[in-house]
Amino acid sequence: MIRLIGYFFGIGTTLALLVAAGVAIYIGHVAKDLPDYEVLAKYEPPVTTRIHASDGSLMAEYARERRLYLPIQAIPDRVKAAFLSAEDKNFYNHPGVDITGLGRAALTYVSGGPMQGGSTITQQVAKNFLLTNERSLERKVKEAILSFRIEQAYSKDRILELYLNEIFFGFNAYGVAGAALTYFDKSVNELTVAEAAYLASLPKGPANYNPFKHADRALERRNWVIGQMVENGYVTPEEGAKAKAEPLGVAPRRTGSYLFAGEYFTEEVRRQIIARYGENALYEGGLSIRTTLDPKVQLIARKAMQNGLMKYDTLRGYRGPVKTIDVSGDWGVPLGAVKGLEDVPEWSLAVVLDSSASGLSIGLQPARQASGDIVKERVEGTVSKDDMGFAMRHLVDGKTVKAKSPADVLKPGDVIFVQKNEGSDNTYSLRQVPEVEGGLIAMDPHTGRVLAMVGGFSYSQSEFNRATQAMRQPGSSFKPIVYSAALDNGYTPASVIMDGPITIQSGNTTWTPKNYDGTVAGPATLRSGIEKSRNLMTVRLANDMGMKLVVEYAERFGVYDHLAPYLPMALGSGETTVMRMVSAYSIMANGGKSIKPSLIDRIQDRYGKTVFKQDERGCEGCNAPEWKNQPEPELVDNSEQVLDPMTAYQITSMMEGVVQRGTGATIGELGRHIAGKTGTTNDEKDAWFIGYTPNLVVGLYMGYDTPRGLGHGATGGGLAAPIFKDFMRVALDGTPNVDFKVPDGMNLIAINRKTGMRAASGDPGTIIEAFKPGTGPADSYWVIGMGADGSNASGGPLSPQANQAIQDGGGGLY
Repeated sequence: MIRLIGYFFGIGTTLALLVAAGVAIYIGHVAKDLPDYEVLAKYEPPVTTRIHASDGSLMAEYARERRLYLPIQAIPDRVKAAFLSAEDKNFYNHPGVDITGLGRAALTYVSGGPMQGGSTITQQVAKNFLLTNERSLERKVKEAILSFRIEQAYSKDRILELYLNEIFFGFNAYGVAGAALTYFDKSVNELTVAEAAYLASLPKGPANYNPFKHADRALERRNWVIGQMVENGYVTPEEGAKAKAEPLGVAPRRTGSYLFAGEYFTEEVRRQIIARYGENALYEGGLSIRTTLDPKVQLIARKAMQNGLMKYDTLRGYRGPVKTIDVSGDWGVPLGAVKGLEDVPEWSLAVVLDSSASGLSIGLQPARQASGDIVKERVEGTVSKDDMGFAMRHLVDGKTVKAKSPADVLKPGDVIFVQKNEGSDNTYSLRQVPEVEGGLIAMDPHTGRVLAMVGGFSYSQSEFNRATQAMRQPGSSFKPIVYSAALDNGYTPASVIMDGPITIQSGNTTWTPKNYDGTVAGPATLRSGIEKSRNLMTVRLANDMGMKLVVEYAERFGVYDHLAPYLPMALGSGETTVMRMVSAYSIMANGGKSIKPSLIDRIQDRYGKTVFKQDERGCEGCNAPEWKNQPEPELVDNSEQVLDPMTAYQITSMMEGVVQRGTGATIGELGRHIAGKTGTTNDEKDAWFIGYTPNLVVGLYMGYDTPRGLGHGATGGGLAAPIFKDFMRVALDGTPNVDFKVPDGMNLIAINRKTGMRAASGDPGTIIEAFKPGTGPADSYWVIGMGADGSNASGGPLSPQANQAIQDGGGGLY
């Protein structure tokens, strides 16, 4: 018997050794092809890039996986406790594998069941980082082997850190920090016990515990995790009961740019980052980008531009509804499918339920939950006839028709835009998306920092950025470049030029320019020419000094890369952008120094290291180790001087005249020291105004995307200048009224505003003009460009007509 027992024991031992050898061979075979777990030491997951305004406000986030990486020390204990309770309560005690759990999973699999459960946090790290999601015994073995190796190579805290930063939570959120923002719009430090428990419930199956589609299931799972936290001693029973009583409280986060209408700005930054570093850096690199945008200025710019576009558009009548839907049944569903304007939050989509002589009954577009589901409640309101007055002139087959009743304009089923009336609960005003468009830039002239950018009425409607991408003729707003070139090369603000008919012959081509109003004023000073925007004077001036000089300055100012040296270009017929024009005016505003427009102040990588800084100024002595009574350090401005500072002041003074008594006189009502210039292009296709104070430059244009006339008499002074005025009224409110600084050495001399000659004391019609050292008013009367072709051949004695013009003046303000 003993021999028999020994026999069977020997067979058993042999079989056990054979099985062990087989297992060892199998494990050796599997282990041979395992990935290198040491890559975990260099783990750099895709991290969200965040774009901030100049005040730190979040504008936008870009990520393929919405993740913010947090070191384990920055994750609160209650958050860690929630995940340990939900996923691996023995994490700090096992060697990487929970033998009991693994055995149970293997037994289920051998019995014909699915591969399941039993994975520790370490195993999940091995699977998520190094293996596939294949459900097989071999993958489980690989997972176990890697887990043992990982535990030997890394601390428990490092393993938990990798896990908490890698796992997927749904809604494109990865890592616990990203999940906290996505689900609760909070940092991990702000999470309550209940919120941490809900996040800990998600890794097992985010879709199964969706807070909107499976709220009951999500609540049940969260409460189970809270129960585990109590059982494991992480929270008291009282704390657990209180946490279980709380609702899920999910408050999904929205990106921030809608808060201050910075979509066009943000998109421009996105393009720049991709051009500089590539798409992977933007969507995976975890960059922190501090932009130049000032949210307050941006909101002011957006409102001024939108109001100006709407004012022009509504004067041309109503073009009809957005579309028409069936309202015989549940109108909320088809109305909910119509796309609105997300970046114009003041407006709502509505459907006409009834129309009569007194107005409209409307139903508002239903709100949507974060899940995308339409809220079932219906909100209704009214639009009175007075609140849709502009629509009483509406377009039918391209012709304007006057309506007697709102019922003649809109009918049930028509989808419209409305805006709630201030102080009202259910009355609204009819709105219409303008056809006319435009772009606006506000810039700091000393640094080139772009403070605000409006690329059109609505980014949701059109992503085309008219401030940076639209190539338009600047028209007369280009004239200050021509006059700057003249003032920099021997002319003075008191130089007199003939404002009279001129014909330019070029080969077989004849060009006869005209002033906007068709009149001529005779001889007048440069100041008068720019204040009244006289085309004929500008052409004569460009002809007298030569277009090569104009081209040089246009390119020096950055308005054009290459400008053809033809006289019509002196009137702004070449195409450029608002950004370039504002940058050029900044040179005049800052004393003649070149500037590089910038949307980005600083870029930091995921570790906080600054990889880009816009401010390139040097600072001698800024890094002194100690104070030894040395002079205070000073920033060294290394900007190129592209215009004489005295010239910059002269052209600024002349453009102050544009605002005080010229084509931009409406802006003078602000009572501010502002210089600027209007611009109106051929056939009134574009209306411009660009102006500045000593510390702020703003430029804008209005026009149709497919250029066509804005209407007879539609000028920069009539359309663009009022928008500029509305912007400046608010933007400058509460700021000191700073005057432009006169450069040292300039001579201020009283001259006759008609002749440009020195004025005697008490003479009427005088003006104080700025002259550079060595220059001054002419001693004798001389008129540039008296010839019919703009030459100076007849520049001696004046004709009777010229003498009469000197006495009477003439011409209009445009």
